Amino acid sequence: MTVSLLKSRLDAGQSVLAPGVYDALSALIAEQAGFEALYLSGASIAYSRLGRSDVGLTTYSEVADTLARITERVSVPVIVDGDTGFGNALNVQRTVRGFERAGAAMIQIEDQGFPKRCGHLAGKTVVPVAEMCGKLRAALDARDNTLILARTDALAVEGLDAALERAERYLECGVDAIFVEALRTEEQLDTACARFAHRVPLLANMVEGGQTPVESAQALAERGFRIVIFPGGTSRAVAHMLQGYYGSLRQHGTTNPWRDRMLDFDGLNDVIGTTELLAVGKKYQ
Repeated sequence: MTVSLLKSRLDAGQSVLAPGVYDALSALIAEQAGFEALYLSGASIAYSRLGRSDVGLTTYSEVADTLARITERVSVPVIVDGDTGFGNALNVQRTVRGFERAGAAMIQIEDQGFPKRCGHLAGKTVVPVAEMCGKLRAALDARDNTLILARTDALAVEGLDAALERAERYLECGVDAIFVEALRTEEQLDTACARFAHRVPLLANMVEGGQTPVESAQALAERGFRIVIFPGGTSRAVAHMLQGYYGSLRQHGTTNPWRDRMLDFDGLNDVIGTTELLAVGKKYQ
């Protein structure tokens, strides 16, 4: 159902704004805020589960587990970061099947070499075009309905022209959406849109302090992007908040100075639906 919801919006030419999430609670709060799609960020899983950078340390199982917990709790489509597919074409097929079972509406596969890293870090490598095309064909053969998003990181390695040519080759494989990572200027944003936006949904990745100029979803939609993600913004906002909260608690020995910036016991229970859950349990007593 979530696949058809996302596909119908994209097919209708509507733009989709998807905030980054990394667990069921962040996803639930995003859904309650009114977002109609979510983006499960591989980087944010590394941040939250490992306390580490996005340098290829997270595993297929960790992402699949996180995805399943999220889709059990929310009803909006989830776009999931599948990194490189966690290996070769056979690994990609396992990833796609597992993520589809876990409820993914769209799965992103990128063309980085190993070890992969955050798309806005230096030192990336990319695999040959033919290898990536094989992985994409494997993904398409493995899926039932889930949409496949092809990402290229080649701009930082081979330049814009090569990145756009790679995206062209990936589109020829039959993918459902294209993502040219780390476009560096407004001109590059427009160049990518001029080539692809009229043919396929194009994704824009907004990273605060990253390589790409950060614009609003509305401005990016006017350029031609149909999917806009803010994948790591949630983690950065939460990390900043926790620095302040823990600093205050350490200084004052109490949460009282922070009370107007946090939920109380009942407030959090309202968010997570404790009353409703207990009512369901009573039906079976």
